[in-house]
Amino acid sequence: MTGYSRGDVILVSFIFTDETGVKRRPALVISSDSYHTSRDEAIIIAITSRTDRLLVGDYPISDWKGAGLLLPSVATGIIRTIKTNMIDRKLGSITHPDMAAIDSKLQLILDLP
Repeated sequence: MTGYSRGDVILVSFIFTDETGVKRRPALVISSDSYHTSRDEAIIIAITSRTDRLLVGDYPISDWKGAGLLLPSVATGIIRTIKTNMIDRKLGSITHPDMAAIDSKLQLILDLP
């Protein structure tokens, strides 16, 4: 996945969970660089500007402007694997403190130690 790394905020054609449609929206790359070297895919989590409803695994991004987002946003617990050709462009990157908090949420929803 040339040009994208873990922690990058990207614009992607995101398929709805119920697969009824597609919408371009920001997402966060959570897969590692070693994963990207052998696959034409990326593992991402959805980002939403709907900050009024936090569900299990959701994290309100503290430095959303620094991440290249236009509005206050939430990194969700919605995980998808996409083909890299679905990525439109990079918007920015998540800060280390935000990424550490998101990693904690991923541990929670995936029941990892």
